[in-house]
Amino acid sequence: MNDIQPILELDAVSKEYPQPDGRALVILQDIDLTAQPGETLAVVGPSGSGKSTLLNLIGALDRPTAGTVRLGGQDLAELDDAKLAALRNRQVGFVFQLHHLLAQCTVLENVLLPALAAGGVAPGTEQRGRDLLDRVGLGERLDQRPAQLSGGECQRVAVARALINSPRLVLADEPTGSLDRATSRAVADLLVDLNRSEDTTLIVVTHSQELTARMDRMLALRDGGLEPLGKSR
Repeated sequence: MNDIQPILELDAVSKEYPQPDGRALVILQDIDLTAQPGETLAVVGPSGSGKSTLLNLIGALDRPTAGTVRLGGQDLAELDDAKLAALRNRQVGFVFQLHHLLAQCTVLENVLLPALAAGGVAPGTEQRGRDLLDRVGLGERLDQRPAQLSGGECQRVAVARALINSPRLVLADEPTGSLDRATSRAVADLLVDLNRSEDTTLIVVTHSQELTARMDRMLALRDGGLEPLGKSR
């Protein structure tokens, strides 16, 4: 087990923003985190504690003020914006609280968007999109538009979209936050099942105790620091 390279390593990562008065607003400070392939983690904490900022740093959507973020052994600071975008598209899948589907695109087209951004739909990719939609229970809704789906169905499309490029890491920011309890449970089941079948590392920011309990580990953001809370299961 010790010979397996972590998929994610954060070493003394901090993030702060300059303020008009010249002082710095510190959001995250000296964060250390390691995640293994296939592991599931829940990050909890009060609103405004920096959970989404942490996901943005992990997912290469933002750069830290200090410290090192490594994804698959690659120091993200060594990459320019174009290479960072390419790595993010290939290796990271995102699921947000609001699904962010394109209204003018069909369900299948929405799922294929990350593949298009990577340079085009390669042979077999469209079939993977169809297979993923079948697995999330939407195999017969391929040609419909998001407006024709429920909120839970749109979120399932977003999960399939996050997996289309076979990412090594999936980041979910409050993926059940806008859903009713029954639909939240269905989306949680889907995330866990796909984590196992796709062998992805899954990091979830959530206020849901039910979803947190499904993860391997829990961590809490408090006063800019990340504290382990032990194993969830």
